[in-house]
Amino acid sequence: MNILLRIAREEWRYLFRDRAAVLSLALLTLLTLLAALNAYEHQRNANAQRAHYQARANQEFEAQPDRHPHRVVHYGHFLFRPLNSLAAFDPGIDGYTGNSLYLEGHRQNSANFGDVRQHSLLLRFGQLTPAFVLQVLAPLLLVFFGHAIVARERESGTMRILLAQGLRSRQLVMGKFLALAGFAGLALAPALLGLAWLAAAGQASWSMALLLAAGYAGWLLLWTTIVVLASTLAARGRDALLVLLTAWAVTVIMMPRWAPDVANTAVALPTRFEDNINVQRDYLALGDSHNPNDPKFAAFREKLLARYGVSRVEDLPVNYKGLVGMEGERQSSALFNRYADESFGRQERQNAVVDAFGWLSPTLALRRLSMTAAGTDLSAYRSFLEQGERYRYDLVQGLNRLQVDEVRYADDTNPNKENRVSSTHWKAFPEFRYAGPQTGETLRRAAPAALVLLLWLVVLGGLTWAMAGRLGRSVR
Repeated sequence: MNILLRIAREEWRYLFRDRAAVLSLALLTLLTLLAALNAYEHQRNANAQRAHYQARANQEFEAQPDRHPHRVVHYGHFLFRPLNSLAAFDPGIDGYTGNSLYLEGHRQNSANFGDVRQHSLLLRFGQLTPAFVLQVLAPLLLVFFGHAIVARERESGTMRILLAQGLRSRQLVMGKFLALAGFAGLALAPALLGLAWLAAAGQASWSMALLLAAGYAGWLLLWTTIVVLASTLAARGRDALLVLLTAWAVTVIMMPRWAPDVANTAVALPTRFEDNINVQRDYLALGDSHNPNDPKFAAFREKLLARYGVSRVEDLPVNYKGLVGMEGERQSSALFNRYADESFGRQERQNAVVDAFGWLSPTLALRRLSMTAAGTDLSAYRSFLEQGERYRYDLVQGLNRLQVDEVRYADDTNPNKENRVSSTHWKAFPEFRYAGPQTGETLRRAAPAALVLLLWLVVLGGLTWAMAGRLGRSVR
């Protein structure tokens, strides 16, 4: 170990005598800090703004005067999705999905007002966040200043001298690896400090912060291994540089943009316009729940009359019109949920196709792990929509129940009769509370991506160890 440390120390001296390396590391550190502060400030302002509008929407909903419950159903309500604190580290798909949800009876809306639609198109090319810096720029830094870390000794002739003095080739390569890993650790340090601060301040869970830290530590360790392996195999440093730049361009830049196109081709996703047409067609086939005499609800009416033992809806002890509204809402919500599940099912299959490319590009595996841990992936977005839909359904059915119990059927069918109920009823409805993903579920979803990264690291680490052993024979 002393020999490895001595080799690493000498390599560090060489690196830090290179002003370009020191300046680049300082700039990367500064860029990471600026990205973290910018992302955190954006996330804090977005959460404050959403909390403000959520409180205002709650207040306006509760401030409605006495009115017919079904008017409240169509008055609607707004929900705003709170941002996970770790979204400041990796915003994931949050910039492309909506953040506000409009709730109304007889319809299921998707979230609106994604950041991409509200800001410059430059946002589509990637936000300046710690995740972006570590995923894209940090490996490039390791490539530029580590490509000749082993090849340089061969080119200068010092490797033959070192081996002749009894130094084993694996000791030389592992010492170089240790030095470059320390250099990568310095690049990672600002992000680790930011994650620790978020967790210590109680804004993020320690488990998710540690998962992100482990994922990015493994990512930079993987690139350290790739750089050392290429430098070990290459006869000259410039050859290693060319190979590494090609690998970086393909795996970090091209593959993550090409894989989604392949997924879109493999699993076609209907447009929103097509989905709306299909949903509307099937919704109209259910019947008009506003019309208690709609023949589509004849079987429901007969079953209800038989249950209460009466022959006319006017003789029911409850408001039949409200019951039709509840049944119509039940049927339409089941229809909307079926289409939503089908759409998310297709998107999950597309994600599975993209994830399969993680065996070719570990960048995709890292992004999956990062978004999952930060709570900014498709599953977290789907959870918000589903929680919002459950809240919408309970709210609408609660208002329909008020129509059933508080408004007489004879009055409800009289166009000249105003049927108002007290506003205290909707003031009593609970406010929406978004529940983030559970730790166990998050770890389960992140496990496949973590396994891909680990296998990449094990395979390339083993290959580097094997090639390091052959290095001495090739030099002699």
